[in-house]
Amino acid sequence: MSINTESEQNASVPEVPRPTTKRKPAKKTTPSKKAVRAKKPAGKPKADRANKKAEVIAMMKRAKGATLAEIMAVTEWQAHTVRGFVSILGSKGGEKIDSSKNAAGERTYKIGK
Repeated sequence: MSINTESEQNASVPEVPRPTTKRKPAKKTTPSKKAVRAKKPAGKPKADRANKKAEVIAMMKRAKGATLAEIMAVTEWQAHTVRGFVSILGSKGGEKIDSSKNAAGERTYKIGK
């Protein structure tokens, strides 16, 4: 009985070659074309008014207040946006808002004192 050393054991085992993986050639990509965005039509110049919110508050501080239609025309907001703004102005803004309807059925908002 003979004891094989490590070198003798490794020498007797044939070396198995590792399988090689074939790599696919890299695909050539063409640069994508970005969509060109249409520019917004120019509205009122920025210098014309500083802030829509300040403008609405100033309208509501007038003696007669401001109707929903007037606010919508000046700010280009939709009716639900104006009503939401007035609601937040009353709750979080700390302003006392008086809301009433005239004979024609138009809603008028005033900032009370």
